[in-house]
Amino acid sequence: MKAGPGGRLPLLRLGALTAAALAIHGYHLGVEDAEIYIPAAKKLLNPALYPFGTEFFLSHGRLSLFSPILAWTARLTHLSMDWTILGWYVATLFAMLASCWLLAAACFENSRARWGALLVMTALLSMPATNTALLLMDPYLTARSLSTPLTLFALANFLERKWFRVGAAIVVTASIHPQMVVYLVFLTVVMWIAETSKTRTNQRVPVMAAIAGALPTGFHLNAATGPYREALYSRDYFFLSNWEWYHWLGMLAPMAILAWFWKGKLRGTRKGFELLSFAMIPFGVVSIAAGLVFSSSHALDMFARLQPLRCFHLITIVFMLLLGGVIGEYAAKGRVWVLAAVSVPLAVGMYFVSRSTYPTSPQIEWPAETSTNGWVNALLWVRRNTPTDAVFAVDSRYFKDEGTDVHGFRAVSERSALADYFKDGGVVSLFPDLAAEWKQMSNATYGLNHFTAGDFARLRTEYPAVSMAVVHGAAPSGMDCPYQERGYAVCRIP
Repeated sequence: MKAGPGGRLPLLRLGALTAAALAIHGYHLGVEDAEIYIPAAKKLLNPALYPFGTEFFLSHGRLSLFSPILAWTARLTHLSMDWTILGWYVATLFAMLASCWLLAAACFENSRARWGALLVMTALLSMPATNTALLLMDPYLTARSLSTPLTLFALANFLERKWFRVGAAIVVTASIHPQMVVYLVFLTVVMWIAETSKTRTNQRVPVMAAIAGALPTGFHLNAATGPYREALYSRDYFFLSNWEWYHWLGMLAPMAILAWFWKGKLRGTRKGFELLSFAMIPFGVVSIAAGLVFSSSHALDMFARLQPLRCFHLITIVFMLLLGGVIGEYAAKGRVWVLAAVSVPLAVGMYFVSRSTYPTSPQIEWPAETSTNGWVNALLWVRRNTPTDAVFAVDSRYFKDEGTDVHGFRAVSERSALADYFKDGGVVSLFPDLAAEWKQMSNATYGLNHFTAGDFARLRTEYPAVSMAVVHGAAPSGMDCPYQERGYAVCRIP
């Protein structure tokens, strides 16, 4: 059954798929990169929060309207920030599926193909994108939660020649995620060249020129040294020289299949299908070339933080969407059950992946006063029972502790803390000036779960602002620890 080029959005069915996606992939407050984004929004809403160490999250926050959007929404609705974040997450989940529908409608003629694309994407939303350390869409709210649907919206409207919408989407994306918009601009340049040029052999020159023009300033030909080198090289996915063969397979196989899509003249596809399939090839090739260059010499260490291989986040999304549409077009003709036979096992598999990723947390973490996760419960107690200006010490490697389920201390507790090794190290990899401070703080709290009262006294001498600590394990002898539950203790440092 053929459908129109775009038509109206199937709002009710998109709403049902949004609920299904929420159940499959879950929702978690303050995990992973949300530890960087959420504190900035909470501080904007309540400036009394986080009097210490703001440089580790405001370095990102100052470059984006993400935090002001959340703070403005909370003020307008009179909702707590936690409920505001959940509301925005559900909205971005719906926006992601709606944008996928628009992109599928720009690429496929038939409804079965479009629904095949959408059902596959719904099932695979939290799938990793090659070795980029990114998921197609995170089960938590960050600036990418907004920028990814906007990017797909821009691509769909590019294919439909709706230039004003494309420009507006690019501007809004730039205001929310300045890094991710670079990949969108790059891809639209590739698509524009592919569409307007009859001779494709000379396309690399203008594409590379476009990338060069997009590079930020302040980069130098110097090898990373000291603490910054440690932070930078802890992100091994920045460097192609660290990728394993299966990472290369995950990167090159989709491009090979996209090349077949481009040349295959597949049934039921529109012109946008061929254009988008082709554009992914130079888009990926140039990003690989840039990655190889940046990995070729330590003199180019400062450029590695541009992360050109993040292009494969978008390539993976487009590939899975088009693959789902092709399955729907060819396999589901006259056999509607095929779409369920494909998407349901994928959804079940991703559900179990989600549970294994956050094994001690609820699948959907509704805002509440307590949690079944012991670590989160301790942080919620901290939020309710300690002064807003309290500064905490936590083991700098807590992100990898069993049971934390990568919930960030600042995002959940709403309290300041000394820098941690993993998440704040990621910030340092992008902002080198923070490296020395990060290294000193993370060293000071390394092994804190086994500190004695004397060790805490020495920590207080080094950082007088630190007045409390969260310990994973038994409360240290001689310390005043008003909270001791589920293997965690919150203690005052004398």
